[in-house]
Amino acid sequence: MVRVYVPLDPAALEGLRRRGEVGPVPVSAHAALDTEARTSGKDDEDREYAAWSAAAADAAERAPDGGRRVVASADVDTAVVRREDEDDTAVELDVVVALSRIASFHIDEQPGGETADLLWYDVTELDDVIALAARPTP
Repeated sequence: MVRVYVPLDPAALEGLRRRGEVGPVPVSAHAALDTEARTSGKDDEDREYAAWSAAAADAAERAPDGGRRVVASADVDTAVVRREDEDDTAVELDVVVALSRIASFHIDEQPGGETADLLWYDVTELDDVIALAARPTP
């Protein structure tokens, strides 16, 4: 298993609520893969943070103007993860990500968040995350 960080937009969140999965395939995500440890000189925690941060940056690009960044942390089988670039955390998943594979959500406290920190939500709080993501900018 490998932990992946999936940037989500409002449409992906609604699909997750309706169908119980993020898709279609391929699903873009970020991950800290074992091969990075040999070349990056970073420890596991640093590599995980880099992957999470890259997913948050991608989520900013997917958020509606001034919207909140949303990232799902999920555990998937290593065999379904394809690396896009050896020097990057970007990966593609060859399967949809089922809600049962998601461990948590991370979302900006305020719309248009600029900091790297996101609030943590349990997977059972999907409706709360959707409601926050849909709130317009004040």
